[in-house]
Amino acid sequence: MRIRIFQVNAFARGPFTGNPAAVCPLDEWLPDETMQGIAAENNLSETAFFVSRNDGAFDLRWFTPTVEVDLCGHATLASGFVVLEKLQQGTAGTAIFHTRSGELKVGRQGSAFALDIPINVPVRNTDAATADAVASIFGLRPVELLDAGLTVAVLDDEDDVRKLAPDFARMQGLGIDWMSVTAPAADDETDFVSRYFAPGSGIDEDPVTGSAHGWLAPYWSQRLHKSVLIARQVSRRGGWLECEVGADRVIVAGEVADYMSGEISIR
Repeated sequence: MRIRIFQVNAFARGPFTGNPAAVCPLDEWLPDETMQGIAAENNLSETAFFVSRNDGAFDLRWFTPTVEVDLCGHATLASGFVVLEKLQQGTAGTAIFHTRSGELKVGRQGSAFALDIPINVPVRNTDAATADAVASIFGLRPVELLDAGLTVAVLDDEDDVRKLAPDFARMQGLGIDWMSVTAPAADDETDFVSRYFAPGSGIDEDPVTGSAHGWLAPYWSQRLHKSVLIARQVSRRGGWLECEVGADRVIVAGEVADYMSGEISIR
């Protein structure tokens, strides 16, 4: 069996930046254990698989090296790039994906690509035990905690976010599988920065997390009184995102860097 594979860096500004995703277009679904095995073999934050539908849209699924996930922004952006630039080259249309998180769309936005994701407005978390747990993981206490279905820690400044060295063993020991961290940006061209930790999905740190901006962008939109925001994920690779907050969706746009294509051979 031979399966096409593309590796694409999403939310990138040149080679070796952004978040690399593997994308595998399929004629029909493979067994779940085969897709999970391919994702483990790729050893990237996510491997996306999609199958075309009769209506011109696609069914899309995402796997980390250890689990299937409900939503992945960067691998959806990468999948849209593959559809529009590789499979339907030259089309001006929109790639429509049906997923566990509903319908997602990817289209061109100038030289970038834009993805719409569900909005997830976080609420303030005042639980003292959670604050103590986060402080023990990071070695500093957040100025604010938010709940977006996972814990979001708000820090004072960008430098605090960059210097974080989480205790991942303690994080999992406390039952915290995923955490988002954010702070105001230090420069005038960026509104906020973030990092995302996901040891519960087999990823200590995700380089650039499109889906996290479903809750980060609404928070900063309310705080800064802006509907369009520029974000940077300050992981080692680094990622750049433009977010537009609507009533029930967030448009997340970024550059895409084509890195590699080939075939997987499975006996």
